Amino acid sequence: MMKLDQLKAITELNAVPGNESQAREFVAKALTPFADKVEFDNLGSVVGVKVGNPKGPKIYMSGHLDEVGFMVSAITKEGFLKVLPLGGWWSQVVLAQQMTITTQEGKTYRAVVGSRPPHILSVEERKQPVDLKDIFLDLGVKGEEKIKEMGIQIGDMVTPYTQFQVLADENVWLAKAWDNRIGCAIMIDVAENLKNESIPSQAYYVATVQEEVGLRGARTSANMVDPDIAFGVDVTVATDYLGGDKDCNFGEGPAILVYDGGLVGHRGLRKQLMKIAKKHNIPVQLTYLNRGTTDAGAAHLAHAGAPAMSLGIPSRYIHSHTSMIHKQDYEYAVKLLTEFVKACDWDMVNEIKND
Repeated sequence: MMKLDQLKAITELNAVPGNESQAREFVAKALTPFADKVEFDNLGSVVGVKVGNPKGPKIYMSGHLDEVGFMVSAITKEGFLKVLPLGGWWSQVVLAQQMTITTQEGKTYRAVVGSRPPHILSVEERKQPVDLKDIFLDLGVKGEEKIKEMGIQIGDMVTPYTQFQVLADENVWLAKAWDNRIGCAIMIDVAENLKNESIPSQAYYVATVQEEVGLRGARTSANMVDPDIAFGVDVTVATDYLGGDKDCNFGEGPAILVYDGGLVGHRGLRKQLMKIAKKHNIPVQLTYLNRGTTDAGAAHLAHAGAPAMSLGIPSRYIHSHTSMIHKQDYEYAVKLLTEFVKACDWDMVNEIKND
């Protein structure tokens, strides 16, 4: 399993849809010792492969490189920045938060999302959430020319600023971008586990681009791989908080999603995962999402299609500056996928398809 310093490093990288180079370089380097080869699709997704049986089934597992963020859309004459959201933001979690702006040359600047204090808001204004189109960034400088002198341009990347932390329960970790650097970490750990294993399949370790704006890297990478089985490895919504419905809990294992906004989880594949989980004493949870999906939503439609499943790490407060995961859910997800790849041959694939 990745060490804490590696998890800190991967979560603190800045990589939004269309600007994933920092995370792509990290993952490609991390995968190289454990894969027979590492390639890229034409959008920039990382595709590592372990060829166990060259005639065996192709198992595709992906985590996405990008995080929700923003893009600079305008520089005002007063010296503020307007932004476009990249991915699904709820405006209530954005105000007064710190952001990092990364220029084309790689310079970084800290900014704060502007907010109006309650003292000057009318009663009606206090009742209304801020529209994302009204969000602006304040760098503490004055004037448009100063901003341009700093090298900031329209199109520059804007990411949440949060540092990785181990919380009071040392098994609970807080960071930005667990969605979905944890999926990338799981995929790298599976690759490490399988490095010296003889497997009956071909394992594809994929880190995709532009998931948060429409699963775009999953579409291109899955067409490149043409998988027989596909997994989207991502976070899902933990609901064991005040007001939650208690169906997806921290520390009780990864979640197998029977349904999400882009995929009806394949019944036969779910059965096999449950069998493997029982055999190896791996706790798993069954859950669903009404909205939102994973790379599996695109990967299962490549070419003639593939049985697919979204596998989620229960996470609190995703699509915000600070999200949490539990160490055990992460470890069990790695074990589940490792054991699945070790067991999956053509007989299992045919059994899955014929279910």
